[in-house]
Amino acid sequence: MPGGRLTDEDRRHIAAGLAEGLGYAEIGRRLGRPASTIMREVTRNGGPGDYGADRAHEATRHRARRRRQAQPPAPPVPDSGHGRDPQSVRDFTESFIALLVEQGLPRMEARVLACLYVSDAGALTAADLVQRLRVSPASISHAVAFLEQQGMLRRERVPGARRERYVIDDEIWLRSMHASLRMNDALVAASRRGAEILGAATPAGARFEASAELLLLVSEAFRQVMEQWRQTRAAQHPGA
Repeated sequence: MPGGRLTDEDRRHIAAGLAEGLGYAEIGRRLGRPASTIMREVTRNGGPGDYGADRAHEATRHRARRRRQAQPPAPPVPDSGHGRDPQSVRDFTESFIALLVEQGLPRMEARVLACLYVSDAGALTAADLVQRLRVSPASISHAVAFLEQQGMLRRERVPGARRERYVIDDEIWLRSMHASLRMNDALVAASRRGAEILGAATPAGARFEASAELLLLVSEAFRQVMEQWRQTRAAQHPGA
């Protein structure tokens, strides 16, 4: 059925088409499938020179069994206590992860950030994160490096130990906005340079000039908001 999963008969048609020297597009037209579907099917099952219908069908069944047997990733383990309902905390954590992913954060990085965010300490070691998220140390390392680069967490030594822990605090989004502001300022400078080189009176130059004006307004708004937030925090926590 076009659009559904490939059948054993579909795979025999693909093998016959390859034997005839047909391209992916032509095989796809004969089967009513996109050329990309045919290309993925052939590539994952030996390539054009070694594709076999029976072997491809069996390999697909094996992959399907493995997917069914695979355990879904466990949600972060929240801190206990404080009278919280564990299931509600888990549900919220998953929804927060989904929101971060929707905002553009890679899923593993979103899971690490959410795990830190829902912990009362706001600080966990790599071993803590491995245990809570049930992923490899390498996955944690890559995610932490990305989040640190974005200014969304920092590293510090565990007191009295050689281990590091990863920390977030109330200024997590402030640092993230600082990173965005630096990028925005770079875009302002590049847009102004583009308008200068292309000529502000030309359509292309005018486009860059208008972009620079908008981005500059965004940068100014960011700075005002961050300063207002600092003043509010200082009033709420004098001497901090």
